[in-house]
This record gives sequence, structure tokens and C-alpha cells, in this order.
Amino acid sequence: MSLLERLNEDMKQAMKNKEKEKLSVIRMLKAAIQNEAIKLGKNELTNDEELTVLSREVKQRKDSLQEFEKAGRNDLVEKVQTELTYVDVYMPEQLTEDELLQVVQEAIKEVNATSKADMGKVMGAVMSKVKGRADGSSVRNVVQQQLS
Repeated sequence: MSLLERLNEDMKQAMKNKEKEKLSVIRMLKAAIQNEAIKLGKNELTNDEELTVLSREVKQRKDSLQEFEKAGRNDLVEKVQTELTYVDVYMPEQLTEDELLQVVQEAIKEVNATSKADMGKVMGAVMSKVKGRADGSSVRNVVQQQLS
């Protein structure tokens, strides 16, 4: 079952259960996926492309969450946290720190990285392997630790 089909099923269920917030988030995700398909000139996105859209949506919400917390907007913080819980349901299982460390170490060996100057090469190799399963800032932190 593709992500769009799953979203359609969940949307029907949310309508039946009268879950307004969940329905709103699902519609937003569907719109983001459909907009990306239009942008790329395709009828359907691949799983990787759908995952990229989901990752982007999660990142946007996390960034908003930080800004709202800084501004002391607790009403918006709660709203964004709720949205994040609904979006996280569609994300693949996240890597543990040990799994991420292992992927980073393999990538360092693959690209023969020796210093922080090689960080870009390592990040590129790691991000393509962990797409959607690890957030960029945590990957960056692990890569920096390993290269220093």
C-alpha cells in the first residue's frame, strides 16, 4: 500500500471518527505529496520521493516548534506537537544511536574520510542511506564526533 493510499484510508477513518486535527494533518500531507508530484510532472511519487516530502514536513514542524517555544507561544507549541505525532505515524522507524554510528563509520570508510574537511562527502553518503530514518542534525553530530 502506497503512502497516498494509506493517507486516503486514514482520512476516511478520521472523518468517521470526527477527528478534526488528524483530518487536517492528513489533508495537509496529501496536499504536500500531490504538489510534489505536480512539481515533478508525475502522476505518482516513488516511495523515496514520498519519504522526502514527509521528512520535509517533519523538519518544518520541528523548526516551527523551536521558534514557537522561543517566543513563548504555548498554544502554538501544543498544536505543532500534536501535528508532529500524526505525521510521525507515517515515517519509517528511526535509527538508534548505535545503528546510526555504524552507518556513519561505514560511510567514513567508503569515502576514505580522514578529517573534518571530508565532512560533506561523509554526510552525502550517510544521508542517502538513512533517508527518513534519521534527522540531519543528529547525523551531523555523529559525523563530527567521528571525524574529530
